[in-house]
Amino acid sequence: MSLKGAFRHFHTITKHRHRVIAHCFRAGIPWRGLMHDLSKYTPTEFGEGARCYQGTRSPNEKAREEKGHSAAWLHHQGRNRHHFEYWFDYNPKTHQREPVKMPLIFVVEMFCDRVAASKIYQGKAYTEEHPLQYFLRAKPTRVIHPDTSDLLESWLVMLKEKGEKETFRYLRKLKKRNAKYGKEDC
Repeated sequence: MSLKGAFRHFHTITKHRHRVIAHCFRAGIPWRGLMHDLSKYTPTEFGEGARCYQGTRSPNEKAREEKGHSAAWLHHQGRNRHHFEYWFDYNPKTHQREPVKMPLIFVVEMFCDRVAASKIYQGKAYTEEHPLQYFLRAKPTRVIHPDTSDLLESWLVMLKEKGEKETFRYLRKLKKRNAKYGKEDC
């Protein structure tokens, strides 16, 4: 790992994290913003991220190309509840691991994360349509609870059509009402 790669990776993840913090404050979930992605500074995640840093895409992609997996991503997704990959559990009826519906607060944080990531990776080319385009590109292969997917997609469409100010206002209202979404099982 080069010192230059380590510095650039640190700069990128910190810039991203600060943007997520700002978005979480706007969405009414400041604590989630302050806690966001702290695991990226741990040796498991930071080391691989710095070694595989490219600046134009996630270092996890390069690690997968080199080794067939990303140890940083496996560590990250298992510790950060704003990733839908965290939300899998054993279903006693089907005897398989299946996606479960995410709590609303983590879906809001996931939205903030996706918008911030689009801004970081797109730079000056960013538009409010980018997060939706990114989401839709992987939708056919994504394994996520349908209610969670539909909710996130609806907010990304709102962002594209109504802009950040209106979307974050809407998210704050949801948080204040402690709203539920989708089919409530319990």
